[in-house]
Amino acid sequence: MTLALLPRRRCLTALLSAGALTFAVSAPTLAQQAILEGERFHPEVSTRGMVATSHFLASQVARDVLAEGGNAVDAAVTAGFALAVTQPRSGNIGGGGFMLVSDEKSGEVVAIDYREKAPSAAYETMFQNDEGEAVSELSRYTHNASGVPGTVAGLAMALEEYGTLSLAEALAPAIRLAEEGFTLPQRFVDGIRDTRERLEQWEGSRKKFFKEDGSLYQVGDTFRQPDLAATLKRIAEQGPREFYEGKTAELIAAQMERNGALMTAEDLANYEPAIREPSHGTYRGHDVYAMSPPSSGGVHIVQMLNILEGYDIADMGFNSADTIHVMAEAMKRAYADRSEYLGDTDFVEVPLEGITSEGYADELRSQISMDEATPSDSIAPGNPLPYESNETTHFSIADGNGMAVSNTYTINFSYGSGIVVEGAGFLLNNEMDDFSAKPGVPNAYGLIGGEANKIEPNKRMLSSMTPTIVKKDGKNFLVTGSPGGSRIITTTLQVLMNVVDHDMNIQTAVSVPRIHHQWLPDEIRIEQGISPDTIALLESLGHTVSRQEAMGAAQSLMIEDGIFYGGADPRRSTSSAMGL
Repeated sequence: MTLALLPRRRCLTALLSAGALTFAVSAPTLAQQAILEGERFHPEVSTRGMVATSHFLASQVARDVLAEGGNAVDAAVTAGFALAVTQPRSGNIGGGGFMLVSDEKSGEVVAIDYREKAPSAAYETMFQNDEGEAVSELSRYTHNASGVPGTVAGLAMALEEYGTLSLAEALAPAIRLAEEGFTLPQRFVDGIRDTRERLEQWEGSRKKFFKEDGSLYQVGDTFRQPDLAATLKRIAEQGPREFYEGKTAELIAAQMERNGALMTAEDLANYEPAIREPSHGTYRGHDVYAMSPPSSGGVHIVQMLNILEGYDIADMGFNSADTIHVMAEAMKRAYADRSEYLGDTDFVEVPLEGITSEGYADELRSQISMDEATPSDSIAPGNPLPYESNETTHFSIADGNGMAVSNTYTINFSYGSGIVVEGAGFLLNNEMDDFSAKPGVPNAYGLIGGEANKIEPNKRMLSSMTPTIVKKDGKNFLVTGSPGGSRIITTTLQVLMNVVDHDMNIQTAVSVPRIHHQWLPDEIRIEQGISPDTIALLESLGHTVSRQEAMGAAQSLMIEDGIFYGGADPRRSTSSAMGL
């Protein structure tokens, strides 16, 4: 029996309880381990609402909000602030992100852009040396690596526009978790140990992440964050502008000035999030909504789905050589276009209608042969104009009244720049690395950027974050997204295809092995669990296949016939889906 044969409406209970599925191997693959653990492939089920986040404490407080009558946006904002406390390596108030909100009653799907911005004094060559070479250390591990944070303003905007709670009410669980602390799991302890060298360079980071004697916290220790609690209290009492114009802003600006950075108090005071129209496409009778620029994710999700709709993916089979081949070919072409055209639409013209048009997809599909791989060096960004007419946190939430939220936010690397704002208790992002430090030079995720994504004052850097909501017959159907840097887009694509093409339940859809291709480097990256025979077939077509670590953490949910199904991605040990 293969995972492709497991429909989403059917559980594995009978097979597992009967002991029908066993694996005589010493080191199970990701997919096999998921089956051995049983519950991994059983979605959480509810008739009143669902929460799926990357930390069970955030899931708990968000579920409580829904249980007490709050809507999905109330729960999302509460979870967002809670994750800033429980998952500081990626959850944040020092970074930024994107939120999609779908309201069945109004029929509206809106995109909230709270991506970070470059400081007003930023300039195109700020991360280059005297020889004009890009210097990655400057865009990643310095105070100048930080864009102006947007999370506080963005979450507050979502709450004010679409929620029912006050900001103080939404912040209360996060404040409590920061003050009283929480018990540390293995993943948290491992993360601090692995990032110790970077964190120990900065006084604020040493104070936050290490004990007074400089030693590491251990599993089971209680982790308290008094400086962060004080910051959250100020925001609760004075509103979101406190972060941008109050004491918190003063602490950020002072630290920037002490370290010769470009960000100023004026940059903070001038920051505003934006409400945008999401990218939209259709796939096999479903409406697909995903984040628009400055995220590249939604544009290229629609582009790749348009290409893949021309193939009978279900008949080709889940993770068969043919399916992986056409997926990789579609991915190559989308990422090639990303390198040329995508950027902040407030600054550059992006041919969105052309890239997402079916006519352009037909042209790209005509270039794909089923008999051989197309070498990436023979693929250049296409011409959509004639058709013109990893560390991140994602969570998905839906309530019983037709509202759904898909949210992805980040400080970029795990622990961002590694720099904690002294006296404020939160990490600064290093999102400036997502700009093209020099057009044509890859960033930390190997992504190539062009002139459209060059550094400019007050510009938002390009992102791969892809919060996505799929609707069926006008109803919310699938809410998904993922962390994972350049792999976010392809992870989200595969969760969607697993549900729509392969009829998987949502827990199966987020658990099974994934693949990734981003044009350059010219290789298919795969997780464990892909058959050696399939790999051999792909290689015979001319693909280079590289087995690497797990990709993404797609906390997702699905709604069908009034029933909510939650899928917590097993790639993160603290992930949790909870229904009411």
